[in-house]
Amino acid sequence: MAERPEDDVILGVDRVSKRFGGLVAVDDVSFDVRRGRVSALIGPNGAGKTTLFNCVTGLFPPTEGHIWFEDIDVSGVRPHQVAKLGVARTFQNIRLFEYMSALDNVRVGQHVRMKANLWDAMFKLPRERREEVHVTERARELLRFVGLERHGESYARNLSYGQQRRLEIARALATAPRLLLLDEPAAGFTPQEKVELMRLVQRILDQGITILLIEHDMRVVMDISDQITVLDHGEKIAEGPPEEVRHNQRVIDAYLGTAS
Repeated sequence: MAERPEDDVILGVDRVSKRFGGLVAVDDVSFDVRRGRVSALIGPNGAGKTTLFNCVTGLFPPTEGHIWFEDIDVSGVRPHQVAKLGVARTFQNIRLFEYMSALDNVRVGQHVRMKANLWDAMFKLPRERREEVHVTERARELLRFVGLERHGESYARNLSYGQQRRLEIARALATAPRLLLLDEPAAGFTPQEKVELMRLVQRILDQGITILLIEHDMRVVMDISDQITVLDHGEKIAEGPPEEVRHNQRVIDAYLGTAS
């Protein structure tokens, strides 16, 4: 039986493998994510990073191994159940409701926390009305938090790329997570937008939310991460604090290309 992670570990990945037929996408990977910190998962394209994210969030059940969120084994648990436990994510390719307003996109994110039932909604009972008011107020708070307070009524499709990225983070935060997974949050960002993203990450940490991210921009990774895990062809080849990983020869050969 797999051992539960230590108390300060919010996410424990224990010897996880994921196979698709004869393709081994993730091969016997283990690492821990510590509470209140930023952990990064890096590696070349095809290394298995997003597949591992999908296993953590329930999109793919692991073929072997265990995934612990706090003291619960979530290996193979369905995505909506993982979200309800307190794990949220963004996606490498933005997945917003394009023809819904920014405000409604964030409102939708709160669905897993809503208590009103179909009967309440059909007859507009007081509990449903109170909850709708709370959901809308919380959505506006989150739009302010990510700097989109002026765009609440705009269709998601009409926002700039960087604004859509921030909206997706706001929607993930709407699920009230304790662990937030960010899949390439700085992809396509300008240098200034990357600086703003790093500030946003710090504000999220200040809210008591732990972060695990996939990112290709090494300046962002090295600046904000406390711990880095490196994958190559589905295998873990290194793990440690940024300075240690930066000078690891296997990482240089497989991914960084230079020790500078």
